[in-house]
Amino acid sequence: MSTLLLDAEAIYADLLQGVRKLMRPDSALVGIWSGGAWLAERLQTDLGLAGSAGVISSSLHRDDFGSRGMSASADHTKLPFDVSGRHIVLIDDVLFTGRTTRAVINELFDFGRPASVTLAVLVDRGGRELPIEPAFSAARIHLAAEQRLRLAKDDDGRFSFDLKGD
Repeated sequence: MSTLLLDAEAIYADLLQGVRKLMRPDSALVGIWSGGAWLAERLQTDLGLAGSAGVISSSLHRDDFGSRGMSASADHTKLPFDVSGRHIVLIDDVLFTGRTTRAVINELFDFGRPASVTLAVLVDRGGRELPIEPAFSAARIHLAAEQRLRLAKDDDGRFSFDLKGD
C-alpha cells in the first residue's frame, strides 16, 4: 500500500500564479462543477477580479450518460456573463481522461462562441483518453486507473485531497 501526500493549499498557490499568467483583460474564469467551481470562486477573489466566476456542469453532455444517468441536481451551469467573444479560462481540480473537459466545452458552446478556451488544472493525473491537455497544471501525478483523487473544501474554504482506492 502506498501513501500519497499532497498539500492542496500549496498546490493552489501554484495554480493561482499560473492562472494569473493566463489571464487577459477580457478573460473570464469558469470552474467545472464542483471542485473546479470552488477553485474558480477562490481564484476570482484572489486575483481581484470583479463579478463572479462562472460555473459549468458536464452532466448534459457526458458520453457515459446511459450508464450514469442524470443526477437530481444536474444543471449547475451558471454563467453570469456573455460567453461570446470572451477568452475563457476553464478551471478544473483533477484532470484524468479528458472526457469531463470535452463535455463542458460542449456545454460552454451552448451559451455562445468564446474567442478562446484555455484549460488550467490543479492536478493532472495522466490517463488521458482524449487529446486534451491543460495550458497549466499546478501538479502532475500518476495514479492507478482505479484510484480516485477528489478535492475537498472545509468550512473555512481551505482545500485538501481525498484519495480512494489505494
